[in-house]
Amino acid sequence: MLADQDGVCAICGGPPNGRGEHFYVDHDHETNDVRGLLCCNCNSGLGHFKEDPAKLQAASDYLRTWNVRLKKT
Repeated sequence: MLADQDGVCAICGGPPNGRGEHFYVDHDHETNDVRGLLCCNCNSGLGHFKEDPAKLQAASDYLRTWNVRLKKT
């Protein structure tokens, strides 16, 4: 799996970071299906958003809105 991901996090494309500097095996908590290998930051981020795509999209929209506003000032 690590080779398939070119040795980087499946979300951010970065190296391992955080505690122990290793990748975390991400899995669906309902089915236990393995989804990929994530760095600590991305793995924690998914957990903080309760793996809810709508919440993650809302966070993305929020950041995009503020980035646009900051560029206008």
